[in-house]
Amino acid sequence: MRIAVVGTRGIPARYGGFETFAEELSTRLVARGHQVTVYGRRRHPGNLYRGVHLVYLPAVRHKYLETISHTLLATLHLATHRPQVALYCNAANALFTGLARAAGVPVALNVDGLERKRKKWNSLGRAWYRLSERLSTVLPNAVVSDAAAIAAYYQRRYGKQTVFIPYGAEVGRLVSSAVLAELGLEPRRYFLYVSRMEPENNALMVREAFERVQTGLKLVMVGDAPYAREYIRRVRQTRDPRILFPGAIYGAGYHELLSHCFAYIHATEVGGTHPALIEAMGRGALTLYLRTEENEEVAGGAAIPFEADLSEQMRRLLEMPEQEREKWRALAMERVRERYSWERVTDAYERLFESLLGGQTP
Repeated sequence: MRIAVVGTRGIPARYGGFETFAEELSTRLVARGHQVTVYGRRRHPGNLYRGVHLVYLPAVRHKYLETISHTLLATLHLATHRPQVALYCNAANALFTGLARAAGVPVALNVDGLERKRKKWNSLGRAWYRLSERLSTVLPNAVVSDAAAIAAYYQRRYGKQTVFIPYGAEVGRLVSSAVLAELGLEPRRYFLYVSRMEPENNALMVREAFERVQTGLKLVMVGDAPYAREYIRRVRQTRDPRILFPGAIYGAGYHELLSHCFAYIHATEVGGTHPALIEAMGRGALTLYLRTEENEEVAGGAAIPFEADLSEQMRRLLEMPEQEREKWRALAMERVRERYSWERVTDAYERLFESLLGGQTP
């Protein structure tokens, strides 16, 4: 099949979950013999990456316009180059799936979570997402949800049945630890937080909770965000020498940090399935997660929830016997192995694309 992936910043992944998803899915589809094109905003040397064709198009560098301006241009390009099927990412892009269908291209839309709840959006941004949710139920040929909770929301609110396909992650710890030496860290001697540093991801809450814990371990807060400078300034405003802010880290360094941390803290409250949570569990991290319906769905009893008691839960982990901590780490890896395999995810998308090409309703 000739497949296009639209709506991300592009690959190789250097931003967030959708970019990692686009890389993992597209490269696996290429390995199975399909021709895949990924549209992106950030240039990579050359127009081919691990067999995936790359198309770079500009975007308006503005919080409210970047995604939709790029997706509009990508859709116009797609309409003239006509792949057999297209996968759009992000509910905000729902409007453009109608244009792609008008050009004769069957479309699936991965809606992600309930983005209108993010604090970074003003009333206009939330209104656009609210409209896009509704358009998601009528314009694309198929709607994909990566969390059962999101699938239930679309069924309950709009009477729309979605195709449930979860996110994926690799399983197993990396032996390498080069990034730890670069950051002055020791294995199992640091808590780890990884996320875009936006208010609903609660980086400030995590930092303040850690400051109340008496421990010689460090807290490494990995992440950045293009339109959240004031919030990031507040997060970094600490005098605690135990807290490190290395910025965004991708690739092997990111997975080394997950593999060797004492514990991973996941504090995101908005969205569907969060890739970082699955990736941390897949690398065998002892995981604390903010109790939300979507996060509990992923954890499945293999991680430890918190609400207003993050400091207390961190102390609990510090006092826990190492044998018990290792049991939690093994449970986390097994949970991801059973439910979040990238190969199974690719199987599901392959079946979805074949059904769209056959004119079937998923």
